[in-house]
Amino acid sequence: MSGRRTLAPLGRRTAEVTANETVGAYTVISARDGEGPRDPRPGQFYMLSATQRWGGGADERPYLPRAFSFARVRPDGTLDFMLEAIGPGTERLAELEAGEGLDLVGPLGIGFDVSAPGRALLVGGGIGAAPLVALQDELGPRATVLLGFRSAAHAEAAGLFFAGDPAVVTDDGSVGRQALVTELLREQLDADPAATVFACGPPPMLEAVRALAEERAVPAQLALESGMACGYGACFGCVVPTRAGYVRLCVDGPVLDAAALETALIAGTGH
Repeated sequence: MSGRRTLAPLGRRTAEVTANETVGAYTVISARDGEGPRDPRPGQFYMLSATQRWGGGADERPYLPRAFSFARVRPDGTLDFMLEAIGPGTERLAELEAGEGLDLVGPLGIGFDVSAPGRALLVGGGIGAAPLVALQDELGPRATVLLGFRSAAHAEAAGLFFAGDPAVVTDDGSVGRQALVTELLREQLDADPAATVFACGPPPMLEAVRALAEERAVPAQLALESGMACGYGACFGCVVPTRAGYVRLCVDGPVLDAAALETALIAGTGH
């Protein structure tokens, strides 16, 4: 398990925002984490909040931080986070400018297990593409990336992947063909049934991946999300059921083996 978890320093710390880039429908925030570890594991996450404007008013940030998987870590400790501004918490984060502070706790949770040899199929849906960027950075040529987005604006996030060209489909057919990303996965498994699947995305996509992996008897790891208030197991807000009982995604996940789940359609998860 130690290979899937990098321990976080105690307490909250402030990272300096170095860049704010619009990537289609998304925002990529870069922040230099001078005090944090340089080796977070792909699939682990951080609890993020803006340093300034504490409070609950319209022009202030919400009281609770937001959980985000990191998309990339650089040698100097700079972390990239991909987000979509859909509410007060993400809107405040998306407004951060270079020189401002990003409060964070992490890395937290358990990341992907990359010890299995052979080909890796990385399957991402929407904002769920973020942790797969870091995973592809680590796996390199072993990884084939399959991505599904709502539209051409969202599909611009495919440009964050450095190694090779991801296969992209969209709901409206504006990029690639009009299809679900699980159709690409089925085609890849038809060609190579011995691959290992790594997936992150909305619950319906993850459930389709889980069911397909069960049907084909291939190993699959799913990065789930759930509402988190603390990130380190104290609040029990992210508890989800597995075949072996309930687990806390923030400490026992967010990456779980697909075989451990009856379903990925779990109340309270998703975005």
